[in-house]
Amino acid sequence: MANPLRSEVRQLYKNLLFLGREYPKGADYFRERLKGAFMKNKDVTDPKEIKKLVDRGEFVIKELEALYYLRKYRAMKKRYYEEELSAELNIGRPVD
Repeated sequence: MANPLRSEVRQLYKNLLFLGREYPKGADYFRERLKGAFMKNKDVTDPKEIKKLVDRGEFVIKELEALYYLRKYRAMKKRYYEEELSAELNIGRPVD
C-alpha cells in the first residue's frame, strides 16, 4: 500500500528544487543539500512524523521566498539610492 503523503512529499521536493535555482550559493549546492536532507529521512514511515517533516519543509519554502524578496528589495533600493546620492553629490558632472 502506498503512503498517502507520498504525493505531498514529492510536491514539496519539486517546489524546493524549483526555488533552489536562485539560491545564493548556487543551484548545485542547494540540490546536493536538498537531496541529502530527503535521503536522511527516507526511512520515516510514521504519518505524523512525515507530516511534521513536510511542515518543516514548507517553513523552509517560506524562508527562501523571504530571502529572495529581500535580495530583490536590496538590489532595487541600491539602484535608486545610488542615483539619488550621486545626484546630490554631483558625481559624474563636470566641475565649473
